[in-house]
Amino acid sequence: MSNRIDEGRDILLYLDNKRRYLVKVKKGENFHTHKGFVELGSLIGKNFGTRIKSSSNVPFIALKPTLADYIQKIARRTQIIYPKDMALLLLYADIGPGSKVVEAGTGSGALTTLLSSYVRPDGKIYSYEIKANFIEVAEKNLKRAGVSELVTLKKADITQGIEESEVNAVVLDLATPWLVIPHAHRALVGGGVLASFSPTIEQVLKTVEALKNNNFTVIETFECIVRRFQVEMGRTRPETLMIGHTGYITFGRATVA
Repeated sequence: MSNRIDEGRDILLYLDNKRRYLVKVKKGENFHTHKGFVELGSLIGKNFGTRIKSSSNVPFIALKPTLADYIQKIARRTQIIYPKDMALLLLYADIGPGSKVVEAGTGSGALTTLLSSYVRPDGKIYSYEIKANFIEVAEKNLKRAGVSELVTLKKADITQGIEESEVNAVVLDLATPWLVIPHAHRALVGGGVLASFSPTIEQVLKTVEALKNNNFTVIETFECIVRRFQVEMGRTRPETLMIGHTGYITFGRATVA
């Protein structure tokens, strides 16, 4: 994709590490901030990385949004899985180009966005969600991120069954994942991976027990803790505030019964 900023493209308008804005460039429109407004139309035809000053003479930088930017800035109706957990899930679920993946629940589509980006060019995500208003939000977010053609959104209760077969991974972010595990085993290829994100250890215990009772092996549970650092000459130290516990991720691999 071109590195030029065309009308209608998204940019990440960067002020500092705490203040960054995902906006669409349109001729004649201004983006208002507490540091003055930025004339978006003046960026058309320039390259990403261009510096631009607001009406208050404060410098911003117009960056090309990364996948992480889309995920963290999307419209949301639910709490999304944090990037640190998404990355671990993606690796251990062995999701890559061509993977066929079943996901539930969709929520705002943050994890769906990540998964669909990694199954390109010929993979597919089948995402189950029971709430129609969540599906509506997710559909808009997936279109904005440019991955909607890789996703089939399904208004259905995955605890009642999985329609797909021969899938490479089943990824769950819902309150009762243990109810899905028998369906997941039937849907997965031999050796395929089930991955389940749960915020409480009680959910993990029920999930692991269900995996053991439904012909899964290599059952592992992880908690991912990431600590950011403030880096300055003579003042480098961990940031005062950090995201600690967010959830547990449990994995299991399907065996042939």
